[in-house]
Amino acid sequence: MRSLLWYCTLFGFSIALWPQPKQVELGSSTLWLSPNVQLDYRPRTAPSEYGAWLWTAVQRMIASPHNTTNPKDGRISSDVLLQSAFERMKHNVLDRGFVPKKFYPRGAQFEPALEDEKLYIERLLIEEYSRHDMGNLERQEKSEAYTIEVSKDGHALIKTASPLGALHALETFAQLFFAHSSSGSYSPYAPLLIKDGPTFEHRGLNLDIARNWISPADVMRTIEAMATCKLNRLHLHATDAQSWPIEIPALPDLAMKGAYSPEQVWRTEDLEAVQLHGEYYGVEVFIEIDLPGHTTSIGNAYPHLVTAKDVPWPEYALEPPSGQLRLNSSEVPPFIDSLLHDLLTRTSRYSSLFHLGGDELNLNAYLLDPTVKSSSHQVLQPLVQAFINQVISVAATHSLTVIMWEEMVLDWNLTLPSDVVVQTWRGSGDDALGAILNRGYKTLFGSNAHWYLDCGHGYFVDPDPSNPDSPIKSPYVDYCSPYKNWRHIYAYDPVVDIPQSQRHLILGGRSPSLGRINGHRQS
Repeated sequence: MRSLLWYCTLFGFSIALWPQPKQVELGSSTLWLSPNVQLDYRPRTAPSEYGAWLWTAVQRMIASPHNTTNPKDGRISSDVLLQSAFERMKHNVLDRGFVPKKFYPRGAQFEPALEDEKLYIERLLIEEYSRHDMGNLERQEKSEAYTIEVSKDGHALIKTASPLGALHALETFAQLFFAHSSSGSYSPYAPLLIKDGPTFEHRGLNLDIARNWISPADVMRTIEAMATCKLNRLHLHATDAQSWPIEIPALPDLAMKGAYSPEQVWRTEDLEAVQLHGEYYGVEVFIEIDLPGHTTSIGNAYPHLVTAKDVPWPEYALEPPSGQLRLNSSEVPPFIDSLLHDLLTRTSRYSSLFHLGGDELNLNAYLLDPTVKSSSHQVLQPLVQAFINQVISVAATHSLTVIMWEEMVLDWNLTLPSDVVVQTWRGSGDDALGAILNRGYKTLFGSNAHWYLDCGHGYFVDPDPSNPDSPIKSPYVDYCSPYKNWRHIYAYDPVVDIPQSQRHLILGGRSPSLGRINGHRQS
């Protein structure tokens, strides 16, 4: 297998495949994409050769707008999913008009001559095959892996074990084509062979829709961008101390009194629309309800459930406003049951994940909790354990895998079920990742020193002029400065020092964009 660089050097062109596939073989002949190119999708449940014409007819019938989802679980049928992705690919190739002038030296003649005979790709065949035919790849890698084969005479084939792999393949396929400055879209790389699959099953982005409002439409636009990079998990940090922007019909006062305004609320149909949009793009959208800290906004509707609300924040929180759920109140458990059963009944139709938060719990706040009156870690630890046990139990009734921040293990030493996923985030080193792995938990990485997208914008809290030792002083850098540019992000290898024997526990990672500074922008 010759390297991608070798082909680009030999044939004098550049290629813009991102992320870079694991294997690439490129030729130097030109093929054009027909404006009337057709999709031929053959699931492995259908005959692969004999009777294929009949299967195509059946596909057309079941791809009607009245049969797009399974009414039981909300999932989109495979044929509708791939037809939608195929139409996106056609739009990206045929309508967007990207002429790659900057890939070549000034004045270079790089476009194919229009007077030459044109060979067209008239049909794209997507063929599913059994995962058993894919050797020793991991389950998730099998489901997302794909092969693209294009012959010199225009026969185009995508082979994959699942529709998810086909979605990724169609994104790559679109990147193989450029617009001609006169008309049409061509690929200069035929014949070609591309093989690709994920290194990690969880490749995510974390968006904070609570601290600063982000509209459902903007989140959908973000999902579309994620798909082009083959990111497949969107973690919505949905609630925080500053606002409660999501509607919970069983507890309507949460959003009514906890959101910034009635116009800045995600209705139940908004959340479902975003999760469904994620399905169309191969992005699983899941929710974080940060508990038991970061819950001041609950106190706007239910003040009796929260401690340390409306007090000077520096002693009782890492950021304003202070306020956390009471840990020993008999009224909190039924509230948690109502909240989570309402929410998870809806979100579990589209995601197998739920994030319960668990970060930055302030001990001093419980000095003001009339049900505790202590900041002792020894006193609080069993109360935190009981609280987290309840949340995990409710999530389990909805068959959800629970994710939580690293503090629940590293700071609170909780005993957790073996299927819990622990998300690391603190510090410049990989100590947290190694410490979690040493305890045998599955893990997600994403250090704030490397991958946080909200860093380097400046501190959002005003300095205290009466405190000369305040860390908030000129040049007012934030806690995770500097800004993380793309080179810094791509240079980070979180697993380089992790023993091979533990790497199977690392599911992947995510890059957060928290809303302390950044938020919604009109586009």
